[in-house]
Amino acid sequence: MKECEYRQIPPGTPAAPPSLEPPPPATSCDTAAAAAAAATGAAATTTPTQRPRRKWEVFPGRNRFYCGGRLMLARHSGVFLLTLGLIVVTSGLFFAFDCPFLAHNLTLAIPVIAGILFFFVISCLLQTSFRDPGILPRASPSEAADLEKWIDNLGTSTYRPPARTMEVVINKYMVKLKYCYTCKMFRPPRTSHCSVCDNCVERFDHHCPWVGNCVGKRNYRYFYAFILSLSFLTAFIFACVITHLALRSQGSDFLTALKATPASVLELVVCFFSVWSIFGLSGFHTYLVASNLTTNEDLKGAWSNKRGSEFANPYSHKSILTNCCAVLCGPFYPSLIDRRGFIQADAGSPSTPKSEIPSFGTKSDASMCVRGTKELLRTLCASWQNPRQPQESLSNI
Repeated sequence: MKECEYRQIPPGTPAAPPSLEPPPPATSCDTAAAAAAAATGAAATTTPTQRPRRKWEVFPGRNRFYCGGRLMLARHSGVFLLTLGLIVVTSGLFFAFDCPFLAHNLTLAIPVIAGILFFFVISCLLQTSFRDPGILPRASPSEAADLEKWIDNLGTSTYRPPARTMEVVINKYMVKLKYCYTCKMFRPPRTSHCSVCDNCVERFDHHCPWVGNCVGKRNYRYFYAFILSLSFLTAFIFACVITHLALRSQGSDFLTALKATPASVLELVVCFFSVWSIFGLSGFHTYLVASNLTTNEDLKGAWSNKRGSEFANPYSHKSILTNCCAVLCGPFYPSLIDRRGFIQADAGSPSTPKSEIPSFGTKSDASMCVRGTKELLRTLCASWQNPRQPQESLSNI
């Protein structure tokens, strides 16, 4: 390679005029370098930007999402498929083998009633299984750090850690709020952390593997309608199958009728072993609705009039009709996790002063909701309505 020559130009010397000689021909190295630079520039201009991710793609709970985050199920949903299969197969056999005979010999109302009940059962099951049960978003790192600072500031001694509970007053009853170490927040009243789905669920009733989801604030009414309509459908199919077999056995013995319709025998066995448990479950949840209780509260014995007035249910309206309307006909609440929303960069949130306590306010719901994201979880809030006292706010701690 030709070496470059350097020489010193005295100051004041005029610049040399540009040379009129043609530039030297480009070498193969220069051509390759230029081609590589052009390719790199073209690749940089044609590389597409990264697709923005939605919140359901990084959801911390143990859930599965379908249809772009519109539908959600628990991680282990095999029992849900079994439930759906039993309902569809049993009803399908009934429509295929029993309904034609009963419609021809009795009335056309039988397949119509069975069809309405089947449609209602399936729709309620899907609404219960694929709907957000009332999951509370977890606290962001900055919010969790602010809450930890506030909790540490409550400690009165250096050797004992501060308490991880809060005491609030709801309708003149003392209620404790427990701290969730997973979601990094104080759970609102009637909220519990599901160990299967790894989420805090508002008005947590129980985790039902038969529907493949938790049962909580946003899907309890669909769950109750599902088990109630399923009990009616099971009893209706059971009665119609017995009627079918009785009509067929009029001209012959009962065993001959059973051999002639083996599908009816299968339906009879399935309905016989399931109708008792379904009726018992429907009756139990009817009692819970009338008392405005949850399965979790009933099993733990949290509220009982037998233990004294201080342990009475603070959420009950003291009327069966009012409790049923509050549980089944109350307002429909939006989802708080915003699973189809886009992930945004953390812009930072204002810190909570150490001397302040999370504020409590009143809303139209008979529960407290905690917002865990920047937009949704800023403060703990509470609202409870007493039929005798229109609004009963939580007292300061």
